[in-house]
Formats: sequence, structure tokens, C-alpha cells
Amino acid sequence: MHLHRFTFLAALLVASCAAPPRAPVPAPADGTRAEIGVLETTDLHSNVMSYDYYRLAPDDTLGLERAASLIRAARTDFPNTLLFDDGDTIQGSALADYQALVAPPPCDAELAVYRAMDALGYDAGTIGNHEFNYGLAYLSRVTGTPFPGIQGETCRGPHFPLVLSNVFRAADEAPLYAPWRVLTRRIRARAPDGREVAAEIRIGLLGFTPPPILQWDKRNLEGRVRVLGVVEAAQRYVPEVRRAGADIVIALLHGGLNAAPYTPDMENAGWHLAGVPGIDLILLGHSHDAFPNPADPKSRFAHLPEVDNVQGNVRGVPAVMGGYFGKGIGVIDLALVRRDGRWQVDRAATRAEVRRLRAAAGAAAAPDPAIARAVAAEHAATIAWVQTPIGRSDFALTTYFVAAGDVSALQIVNQAQRDYVEKYIKENLPALAGIPVLSAAAPFKAGFGGPRDYTDVPAGPLAIRHAADLYLYPNTLAVVRLDGAGVRAWLEKSAAWFNRIDPARREPQELVNRRVPTYDFDVIQGGLSYAIDVTRPEGQRIVDLRYQGQPVRDAQPFLVVTNNYRAAGGGKFPGLDGGNIVLSAPDANRDVLIAYLRAAGDITRARHGSDRNWRFVRVKTAGPVVFTSAAGKLELARAAGLDNVSLWRDNGDGSAVYAVDLGR
Repeated sequence: MHLHRFTFLAALLVASCAAPPRAPVPAPADGTRAEIGVLETTDLHSNVMSYDYYRLAPDDTLGLERAASLIRAARTDFPNTLLFDDGDTIQGSALADYQALVAPPPCDAELAVYRAMDALGYDAGTIGNHEFNYGLAYLSRVTGTPFPGIQGETCRGPHFPLVLSNVFRAADEAPLYAPWRVLTRRIRARAPDGREVAAEIRIGLLGFTPPPILQWDKRNLEGRVRVLGVVEAAQRYVPEVRRAGADIVIALLHGGLNAAPYTPDMENAGWHLAGVPGIDLILLGHSHDAFPNPADPKSRFAHLPEVDNVQGNVRGVPAVMGGYFGKGIGVIDLALVRRDGRWQVDRAATRAEVRRLRAAAGAAAAPDPAIARAVAAEHAATIAWVQTPIGRSDFALTTYFVAAGDVSALQIVNQAQRDYVEKYIKENLPALAGIPVLSAAAPFKAGFGGPRDYTDVPAGPLAIRHAADLYLYPNTLAVVRLDGAGVRAWLEKSAAWFNRIDPARREPQELVNRRVPTYDFDVIQGGLSYAIDVTRPEGQRIVDLRYQGQPVRDAQPFLVVTNNYRAAGGGKFPGLDGGNIVLSAPDANRDVLIAYLRAAGDITRARHGSDRNWRFVRVKTAGPVVFTSAAGKLELARAAGLDNVSLWRDNGDGSAVYAVDLGR
């Protein structure tokens, strides 16, 4: 590998985007102080508008158009500001899917989310893992960055630069994006005698995406790119940025915090990145969380070593994670002091916070009308597209009570996936005929983001928006070959979504482990039945595992339909690392679902929503076992046959706590 080529390329890219020269300002004296508000959005997932395309209704809990008001307000709070985006920007909403899959923008038109961001004047951004979901050619096109050998045409991208330090083209080891940049900004400062003075600061930027993208998007990336570990990439490029004259270095890390021993493929390497000398600030993301978060004693960051969940620093380095979906912004009140002829961070005076769209018991931030104007055409077109009719259902498909065993919103997905694969095997893979086909699906929306974050498809006409609600991500269908022991191990990993319950405890016990993502609770169907014993430790919970009524043998062969993310190792499920994939279909799971719904026409509970194929092992508990869901939904539990669920407490904020009687 030729490091001088990377240095030259990065320097060339920095020079090419430099602003026209202005009259220089004198270097400030040592002792001069400055304050910069460093603002961050992360994991916007193309939630530009405060709108739920699945429910065809406004949603004031999210959206860049409301986060824009927080950004504009923050700019009045600081004498100087910088605005950065931390990735997962172009994927994740119906608007994103419409532009990527239905009506891609022409080369001379900017992607809607980038147009909205340009209206806010971002200084720079990085690339998240979901940027790769639509393929490298699309990513190249919409970011305005030619990838030689993949997409050579220069199209219109955002008006702000993108940096990415740890992804390289496999063919020639050249960085996919500029691995670093140095931005020069004129700021207002305070001289030692108290006078306000003009000064310049040079800000070095690095950007990092999670290394597991090679597993998660194997179909799009294998043989095309190489990924470097976050720490290794930082160790390579921080010295270059410093030599280029950066006063401070900011790391845009699309990743969270994990204090476990470091590995180059670590997904959330922020804790270790903070230990790389020369990094002054870290902007975090990917985890769909807030940091710092002093109001939440159960925050995943509250008890990590060398992490200050109140002031916002990691191993002494100021850091922030501004939420997700535009629900808030990260703000670092960066204190600078001039020492030894350059700007340095005054860590003792620097603070981080997350500013949310909706403060406690307060009204949501108002939408910024400039954002709606910027994306009006695409917003209207998306609303029209998601209303395309595809079928009808005689029952509601929801995830409000998936934790208690209602799989109505998963069964239809599993049936569609099995139908596709069984037909494909019959026509194309006769060697696999006769091996039982199972299917795995997870509740992508099951309350992680609050009382509106559930799949909710009402009985009646079905449209594309409902299919998108049932299957949120643009995954492609994949099939893995396993034995009975492998299926059991898969289910054991899924059962980690539940906390261990102590039957003798009289105090309320939370059923669901909030630290496990809902999308890691796979339900496997297709003739399979099993019970989950939540009184046992993780890894020992699956009992009475049967296929078509007969006990599953360890050596019994199975094919399991899933998605490319899971099949290639996403979620670190045992036995799933990409090595046992027998089919990587060209079709997206959601498209398979849409085709199935169209062909079926009428969806009925009897045929498509009654397979209660897993249950809890019955156990009498001294105290209540509870879980949180949306308020006012108990009749849906009854309709699904869950007679052991009762309302325990209405929280008064749209959510409620329900009790599940494990003894029934």
C-alpha cells in the first residue's frame, strides 16, 4: 500500500474545495479564547419531513424539518458554530426508498435529503453503514463522488464535503472518499485583554463507518471494497491531518461505545477511538441513542468505564450522540484556548448535551418551512406511491404484543419468504428439494423509538405503505443451510431479547431486555414450534423444539429463509457468517412480500395470522412480569388470542405497561 498516494489525494481534495482567498487575519496571541458550538445530526435515515408515510399522518416526534429549528436556535447561542452529519442519511424512510428504488434522481438533480441539508449549511458529513444498502453505483451517484470501475460519472451531490477514513477500493487501495479534510474557518474570539478579535482555526476531519459493512452488505461490497478497523485508520490519518496544519481534529464516527477488548471489526469502537492520540472531539452515531443522557439512569452509557454520561466525554475526549431520525441534535460547547501558537481544546470547560425536539412536558420544536419547500415534490410523490393498492386483510397486523407471542405481523412475512424459496428451489435448485424450508422474520418496529414505533397495519385495504411498515429495510432475500442444532442456536440468540425472570421475586420484573435490538428477535416459522423458558439463563431457554410435531434432531437438515444482513453475520448469530448461504436472491424481501400480497389478494387471520408457533414455558411468578407498549391496544391482544395479557398501568404519554401472566 502506498501511503504517499493517500496523502497526495487527500491534500488535492482539500485544496480543490478551498474557499476563495480572503484577507488574512493576524494570528491571535497566546491566551486568546474562543467558543464554538459543534452541532451534530446523526442517523437521519431520510426522515426529512415530520411525517409518517406508513400511517399517512404528521409525526411531530421526528424529522429534519424540526431539528432544523433546533439547529437555527443553537446558532444564536454561540458566537461560532459548525454543523456536521454523522451518517445513515440516505436510507431508512419511504422517501428514501422512493428515490432509490422507484424514481432515482437524474444525475443533475440532488437527492432530497441532501437538498434539505444544504438549506441548513452543513460543514461536512461522513458515511454510515446504511449508505451502502442501495449499492455502490447509487451511492456514488447521489453523493457526487465517482467510484472508478463502478460509477465513473460525476453527478450532483451535497454541497458539503464527505469524509471516510476506513473504506478503500479493492482494485487499487485508493480511498472511496477523501479520508480526511482540513476546513479553515474564521471565528470570533476573545483576546487576553477582553477585546473581541477575528481569528482563524483549521479543523481536521476524519470519518469512519462500521467495519462489519462487509458482512451486512456483502452482496453490494464483496470484492469491491476493503475496510480498515476504526483505530487502525485513525492511527494512519491523524498524523497526516496534524501535519496538514489542523489545530483540532474531530472524528465523525458512525458508531457507538463499547469498552470490550478492541478488534478491527468492532462495530461500536468509539471508546477505543478516544484513546488514539491527537483526536480532540468525537461525534458518535449508529446506536440510535443519546449521549450524554444524564436523565436516564438505565442509559447503556451510564456505567461504562471512563465515560462521563453527564458532561459528555469518553476517556477525557468530549463526545456527543444526537439521537436519530431528527429527534434531536448533538451539541458540544467547545472551549478553545490559544497556547504555543495554536488552538487547543480546554477540556475542563467543554460540555456536551443532546437537545431534543420535545423537551420534557413541552411542545415539539416548530418545523422550519424552508425544509418543506426544499423537498415538496419528492414528499408528495412518495405519499402517492405508498398508497398503491396491493391487497386486503381481514385482521390487523401489528407488533404491539410481539413480546407476548403475537406474531401476526411476522407470519405474513415468513409465509411470503417461504413461498418464494419453495418455488425457486423447485424450478432452479432440485438438489435442495426435500429439505424442509423454514423462515425467519423479526419485528423491526417494536417500541424502541417510543409509543409510535410499532408496525400497525389495520384491517382493510393493503397498500405499499403497509408492506413497508411490515418490512422496513431494503434487505435482499437469502437462504442458509443449517441443522437442527443450528436452528436451536439461532433461537437461543433470539431469546436473549427477554430478561431472565426470577419466579420468587415479588417486585415487578421487566420482560424485555432493552439493550437487545428488536430486529434481533427472530421468529422462525414454517412447521416449527418451540417454547421459551425465561427463568433460565441465556443460551438455555429453548425447549420442546419440534418440526411438524416431532422433536427436532441436532443433525436434521433445514433451509432457513432470512435476509442478506442476517445470513452474512449481522447481529452475530451463531452459525451465520456467510459461509452456509445456499441462495442469495436478487429480490428484496419487501418486494417478495408485495408480490405475495398481490397474488393472495385477500389476507385472513385463519390462513395468515393464527400460527402462534412459540410460547413461554408456564411458570407461576410471585410478582408481575411487565412490558411496555402503546396505550389503548389491549383489544388487539385479545383478538390475537392472548388472554394472559392485562393492562398494568397507563403512563399517560401514549405508552402503557402491560402484565403477562406466565402461568397461563
